[in-house]
Amino acid sequence: MTAKTTPADVNIPPRDIHFDVAEAKARHWMSGDPVGTAVFNALSLTFPDGERMFMDAVRHYRDKVDGKLAQDVRGFIAQEAIHSREHHSLNQLIDRDHYPVAEIEAAVKERVTFARSRGPIRMLISTISLEHFTAMMADAHARHRDLFDKTDPGIERMWRWHAMEETEHKAVAYDVFLRVTQHWAPWQRYLRRTLAMALITFFFTKNITHYAARLLEADGYSYEDALKAVKDYVWRKPGLFSRNAKTYFAWYRPGFHPWDEDNRALVAEWKAEFDADVAAPVPA
Repeated sequence: MTAKTTPADVNIPPRDIHFDVAEAKARHWMSGDPVGTAVFNALSLTFPDGERMFMDAVRHYRDKVDGKLAQDVRGFIAQEAIHSREHHSLNQLIDRDHYPVAEIEAAVKERVTFARSRGPIRMLISTISLEHFTAMMADAHARHRDLFDKTDPGIERMWRWHAMEETEHKAVAYDVFLRVTQHWAPWQRYLRRTLAMALITFFFTKNITHYAARLLEADGYSYEDALKAVKDYVWRKPGLFSRNAKTYFAWYRPGFHPWDEDNRALVAEWKAEFDADVAAPVPA
């Protein structure tokens, strides 16, 4: 039986795009909604350090891969580097005198440092789990396009570009994992990745909820009310963490591969838009 892998016609091109996210200076840039803004700011604050970890987790095993996968790894690293840069730019615009941004960034750095200290294979397994989680949210974004209604166009485009590229490279780290663990017994690989996903789901959702609640506290909410509002947003309406449960739970299926669900058609329009952006000639 041929091992599952990313389809041969899926390419991972870096798109070096700079986005105008100046409206992130506004306290409630997401359609005037303080809760949605807090949740997406909390997510964005985790991305620069988190995505650098993803890059290093995959980079560590570059000498173990070749052919199409080696090409995909180069594309993955380049895409994640640009994601990290653009989210860093957005994060610098959040009102740091009003919101506890430095506190959240320090907490994220501490957690990423711990993940790095666990060694290369555990870092890679954490990466494949978090990549599946972000791909699940990207898929939900593509299926529910009203999420950023009335949001500033520059910020909306950045999140849409990010979702499209997360879909595009959703299996690269997973393919590296399959390659470097090819000598493992199938039950060992299954146990390690499903346990990691269960733990990461608990801690990632808990941490994002806490960070968003801390941001809302600065807007005058009590911590208890902020926590309630954030939980309602991420689990009920719009259900950022729950609206694509089918994709999430597919991870726990033996023999799973991220491209079991080929959802390229969902983001084809977005891909064409951003490919055109990078193909356009630079004005003289």
